Amino acid sequence: MKEMKNTERFTDKEWEELASILSDEKTEQGDLLNRFTAEDQNNSGKTWKDLKNMNNQEEIDIDRAWKSLNSRLIKNGHNSIERPVRMSAFRTTLFRIAAAALLLISMGTAAIFINNPGILSKKDTVVALNDQKNVLISMPDGSKVYLNRNSTFAYRKNFGKHRRDVTLSGEAYFEIAPDASKPFIIDAGNAKVKVVGTSFNVITNNSESAVEVFVKTGKVVVSDNSGSQTIQLDPGFVGTMNSNTSEKKVNGDRNYLSWRTNYLDYSGQKLSIVFNDLKRVYNMDIIADDPTILENTWVSPIDNLPQETIIRLICTSFNLGYTKDGNVYHLSKK
Repeated sequence: MKEMKNTERFTDKEWEELASILSDEKTEQGDLLNRFTAEDQNNSGKTWKDLKNMNNQEEIDIDRAWKSLNSRLIKNGHNSIERPVRMSAFRTTLFRIAAAALLLISMGTAAIFINNPGILSKKDTVVALNDQKNVLISMPDGSKVYLNRNSTFAYRKNFGKHRRDVTLSGEAYFEIAPDASKPFIIDAGNAKVKVVGTSFNVITNNSESAVEVFVKTGKVVVSDNSGSQTIQLDPGFVGTMNSNTSEKKVNGDRNYLSWRTNYLDYSGQKLSIVFNDLKRVYNMDIIADDPTILENTWVSPIDNLPQETIIRLICTSFNLGYTKDGNVYHLSKK
């Protein structure tokens, strides 16, 4: 259906921004409104504005408005729909819903929207909990996404039909199927990540609230939400981006992707570094009751071992004892 294709050219975030612009809640317009206006053959923007002006009146005849709406549906070949429970006045939230519905009516999609109000934002969402890791998501285009713990990934039901947009909160490793006509775009909160076909890692919640991207193969473009800052990353590079700064550097951490493999490789790193890695890879909280313990160096690989085995190896190597309080290991000198 042609009209549905028009709605799918905008992401959920762009629809929300359009609503803010058309409702005069946001003054910045830019390219988004121009794109919408160019495709708005039914003058839906004016209809939205007219409805907003109606909202400023002291009294609105709800029955009359609903009858008019229902008549338009029937005229366009849609089934009559049941009138909602009567309310004494429009509130802000209802105004926005009505405005969105009227906008969609002018595009010929009202029946779908009213019977299913989430049509524009209907998504598949996958959540990896604290005790889950490497949660595999096989995308319709052949791409693969692996979620780390405490991460959320979402994509629209029609993913790949017109665009390949997803959202991520947390950390994930991506293996993206090439498609030059439809770049794979990740909304990572404080930045957007754009690729065609490559493998890379994204963290949306690092310690400085910046989006962090490590590229394994291919090329990746990272930009802030305003589009004023952009960095291109080649294989082996890590880029960080937030609203204020951007940085690009060669990755010096050999265990950057160890959360995917459970394999940690060391050649004399201090235990302070090892414990940080164990937290990320094995979800182990280790506290040294004596700070000098952290100065010891570790030289052996850790390859997919149980937590209890790891902690005993560490204690045996440095003549330490340990106690466990809940999920936290406390190390002390003997």
